[in-house]
Amino acid sequence: MTFAQAPTTQPSLQLPWQEGFAQLGRSFYSPCLPTPLPAPHWVGRNETFAQTLGLPDQFWDHPEVLQALTGNLVLAGSAPRASVYSGHQFGVWAGQLGDGRALSLGEIQTNTGHQEIQLKGAGPTPYSRQGDGRAVLRSSIREFLASEAMHGLDIPSTRALCVTGSPGRVRREEFETAAVVTRVAPSFVRFGHFEHFASQGQIDELRALVDHVIAHHMPHLQTLEGAPRYAALLQEVTQRTAQLMAQWQTVGFCHGVMNTDNMSVLGLTLDYGPFQFLDGFDPGHVCNHSDHQGRYAYARQPQVAYWNLFCLGQALMPLIDEQAPAFEALETYKTAFPEALDQGMRAKLGLTGVHEKDRELVEGMLQAMHKDHVDYTVFWRRLSHAVAESKHARHAFEPVRDLFLNREAFDAWCSSYLARLDSAAEGNAQHRETAGLKMLQVNPKFILRNHLGELAIRQAKSGDFEMVGDLLTVLHAPCDEHPQFESWAGLAPEWAASIEISCSS
Repeated sequence: MTFAQAPTTQPSLQLPWQEGFAQLGRSFYSPCLPTPLPAPHWVGRNETFAQTLGLPDQFWDHPEVLQALTGNLVLAGSAPRASVYSGHQFGVWAGQLGDGRALSLGEIQTNTGHQEIQLKGAGPTPYSRQGDGRAVLRSSIREFLASEAMHGLDIPSTRALCVTGSPGRVRREEFETAAVVTRVAPSFVRFGHFEHFASQGQIDELRALVDHVIAHHMPHLQTLEGAPRYAALLQEVTQRTAQLMAQWQTVGFCHGVMNTDNMSVLGLTLDYGPFQFLDGFDPGHVCNHSDHQGRYAYARQPQVAYWNLFCLGQALMPLIDEQAPAFEALETYKTAFPEALDQGMRAKLGLTGVHEKDRELVEGMLQAMHKDHVDYTVFWRRLSHAVAESKHARHAFEPVRDLFLNREAFDAWCSSYLARLDSAAEGNAQHRETAGLKMLQVNPKFILRNHLGELAIRQAKSGDFEMVGDLLTVLHAPCDEHPQFESWAGLAPEWAASIEISCSS
């Protein structure tokens, strides 16, 4: 079934639309109306986020909201558009890409500043490249929950306001029902935007884009002029990306498609397709079944990010003029990433101060976990409890020890770990308990495991969206106990290993 594009109406709902990216001009986007879907319904609503943004009271009850966030009408003041960009995909230059199934409705002023609102799955755009521009229910639920899971973990990410569903059918490996995710971020500008204009020789547009990003998102760089201004932006993006990669690694997150068109210039986690949080620890884990070469394996993510930054640096060279400032900006990654990773791992271990053998301690633990394929999240959570209770419970570390086949290896590591932990006690008898309580606020009890997402999707396909809402609640506070959802914090079932996630997910 096909539909005409959604009409622009004069609905009564008024949002505080602001000029932003669209001011750059038509070289940067194409106006495009969404394509309606039949009989839309709510799948998931992020009411907490709506309140944070300061959306109007009774926002969800307004008769136009469901239709507008499905793409069936265009709110007054909104100017839907699809953005053009290019990029490297799996290490190969892909040329022009663009928003193939995303439509920006515009930008609004919120309690959290300027935010851009996008619909993902609202129909074809001029950049769909023979695609249908649609998203299916399973992928939409995954993105909705993953965005909010990352936010709950304090990892920079685009956000998700809601998911709507429709009985309209979409063809993937098989026919599935359609859905639309409403995504929100200060900006969806990607490395690929800069690559696009550099590759086209559109240097004026490239400069305008950089100036726009600085003015709206990095105002502290505005005092700089000329080449130093653009080198400073490259360094800022490098620092943000290094921090993001460290956070991904510490929480065991695999992105799956780290193409340059999926890298945010603001250092946000962007575009949730074949992502996964690790179950059993494996540095070589590849979550994307379309990634046949393993380019985006978990352990390779930091190096891939560095490679992508060089692509961005190359795109900015017409503005920076000389190689030296660009290389200096990019080289900061080599110190920023390991420092951020070390800091993150020390926090997970409850360590204070810096010791020269801390990295060796972490590596020893990760090697033991890899050898026995120990569940990453369960290990950290049990370790946190063990440290908090170890001064009062003789066998506090037994639940951690039970995760390992090689108990002797764990015992040796644990002895070294506790000696390092206690070295900062300075006679404080409550030191371990304090450290453990801090660890419990860093090491989540709940993550969006593949099998949990799959269970929520299965229920949603039958019209039951309760698990979607419950998961959203839990993932917003993943370090809390949530005893009513205790089963979600356990080890992944054996069948979880059979879940395949590809670029179509």
